[in-house]
Amino acid sequence: MEAAMNGHTARRPRRSLGWMSKPLHVLSLYLEFFAGGARILHSEVLGQLQQRYRQRHRVLCIRRETYREHTVQKMEDDTCYRALVQAGIPVTTFGHRWNGVPGRIDFSDAELELYGQQARAADVVLSLKEQPIELVNAAAAVDRPVIVCLHRSDPENQGPAVQWLRGAVASGQVTACTVSASSARDAYVAVGLPATKLHVITNGIDMDRFCPSPERRRRIRQELYIPDDAPVVIFAARYDAMKNVPLFLRAARLYLRRCSAAHVIMCGGGMAAGNDHLRQAAAEVFDDARDLTGRIHLLGIRADMEALHAASDIVSSTSRTGETYPLCLLEGMACGAVAVATEVGDTRAMLSGGRGILTPADGYAIAGAWEEALARRVELRLRDADRARFDRRKMVDAYARVITEAT
Repeated sequence: MEAAMNGHTARRPRRSLGWMSKPLHVLSLYLEFFAGGARILHSEVLGQLQQRYRQRHRVLCIRRETYREHTVQKMEDDTCYRALVQAGIPVTTFGHRWNGVPGRIDFSDAELELYGQQARAADVVLSLKEQPIELVNAAAAVDRPVIVCLHRSDPENQGPAVQWLRGAVASGQVTACTVSASSARDAYVAVGLPATKLHVITNGIDMDRFCPSPERRRRIRQELYIPDDAPVVIFAARYDAMKNVPLFLRAARLYLRRCSAAHVIMCGGGMAAGNDHLRQAAAEVFDDARDLTGRIHLLGIRADMEALHAASDIVSSTSRTGETYPLCLLEGMACGAVAVATEVGDTRAMLSGGRGILTPADGYAIAGAWEEALARRVELRLRDADRARFDRRKMVDAYARVITEAT
């Protein structure tokens, strides 16, 4: 362990090309499962790597249950967990539960030994975000390359985990990091990570799943009692401060007042009537306009996002920080909705070339942008030529290259 912390861990020699005929074993470390974009993307990447490459994946998760977005989220109930198991990817957990108090995790000797066993059985270790590096640092040094997959553009808001990551990079424990946007690379360089360790792999989605569908559009609108010709804005996000939900609600009030036929869909972790914090935020914004809330649909966590996006005309993001290359915008755009977003991370690059509208973080500006998006929806919809640009196959190939090069 001392040698590893001083940067002198001896790496195994790089494999020859002939070795690639054997399956590559990969262990991914998760802090927890909950309804969030990074976990959705990472889980899809693992499934694709196992299906398309000679790789065998498994996941070790620290927590079995967490309390996020004012909602208890259990590992076994999570869509990503179920998708991993269905893809034949084993998931093991230490069984920890989030107790509501941030801070270091005390790992038992048995847990550290379990990590060591699984890491030694792998050829490479992936860490989903920087938080699981606490486990890597706590365990005895394992002679395996570690790659950290980063999905935020605000490392300064990740607490002590950034220090753990910085130390693990300096000691040689971490071989490389992937970041999902150029803005994230610049942000991590600014907090002390060497640029040579950071590989930009922009997010991609399953274009076969996310596509325009008149049948899905009709089904969802019938489910929610939304007329076929009514304008619909979708806000697919967790109830988190970074998403700036109050700003979205202010824009929704203005838009629903101006457009008496419009409806708003809000979905994601905590976006449900049972969330007292969301109810209070909505009550403050719609204090003297309660009649408008009948056209706001709070759907919580859904597994049929391709259908919800197909039922929508506008997909909106009002985030103030943290975003890199938002999946919600990509998914909505691929299903035929027009993207309207505040500028965070790489959203400017994502929406450039007439692929959407960038707006100031102001309720009036956002509501106006929704009106503009509806009027220009044919012009601003995602073009066929752009679908290849955002297809997940390019992203998965890039992850495969980084993993292979690390071994």
